Amino acid sequence: MAIDWRSFPSLAALRAFEAAASHGSFSGAARALNVTHAAVAQQVRALEQDLGLELMFRDGRGLGLTPEGARLAQAVGEGFKSIELALGELRAVAPGAPLRITLTPAFAQQWLMPRLGKFWAAHPEIAISLHPDRRVVDLRREGMDLGIRFGKGQWPGVEAEFLAAAPWVIVAAPSLLKGRRSLTIEEMSAMDWVVEGDWPEEKAWLKGHGLHPDEINVTDMPSEELALSAARQGLGLYVEAAALVETDLAQGTLIKVGSLQDESMAYYMATKPGPKRPELRLFMKWLKSVV
Repeated sequence: MAIDWRSFPSLAALRAFEAAASHGSFSGAARALNVTHAAVAQQVRALEQDLGLELMFRDGRGLGLTPEGARLAQAVGEGFKSIELALGELRAVAPGAPLRITLTPAFAQQWLMPRLGKFWAAHPEIAISLHPDRRVVDLRREGMDLGIRFGKGQWPGVEAEFLAAAPWVIVAAPSLLKGRRSLTIEEMSAMDWVVEGDWPEEKAWLKGHGLHPDEINVTDMPSEELALSAARQGLGLYVEAAALVETDLAQGTLIKVGSLQDESMAYYMATKPGPKRPELRLFMKWLKSVV
């Protein structure tokens, strides 16, 4: 539906009003807009006259909003914030802007970083900006080009493309195993475990393989990285996505003593709907080639 611009007040007046409302004073708005106190006050009064409503009033040394003013301030603020976000996205895709990628710290460290040198060697002209975060962030709001996520590939507001299967393995340091290469369920149940505090999926998988997570001796670690480090030191058994311990398994730092299969879970590449930058398309193609 087209906007009826003829019914709109001056955008300069709306901008001055939003700044005054958010700063709570004409002087604060004037500094934010780099204009005079009088110019802001004049624009706000012109807006009130145009609408035939009082929007602001003196409240001590600052400004208060009438109910009508509060309603308009919220709407105008949300509108300008949407414009600001869109402009930020457009500026971020300027030629040469880095690809911004959100992913978990463990995936960044254990899976992507050992491979990323090959991409840079082949494409030195493409800059990559990694943003490790355990949260599932809003790609649009955070200005991200790509999110590498673990799950079932069903997240609202994004397009998800399969990257890699995610079988999970139970691993232990050689010092803990003392020469053994495998363990029975009874032996696992009697041993210490290290886990990252929030592990509902792992608990469900262990139960499905005959183990009882609530009955084993567990040491909680504040992060996935610390839990993996503790496992390398022989402090306990550890369950992790196979993709994140493949280097440890290849080097013998950890030994696989069991596996957990759940074909519904995998790693996906999540992107905002719509056209994708050529650099992003190339990087996603490369990611799939090195799985």
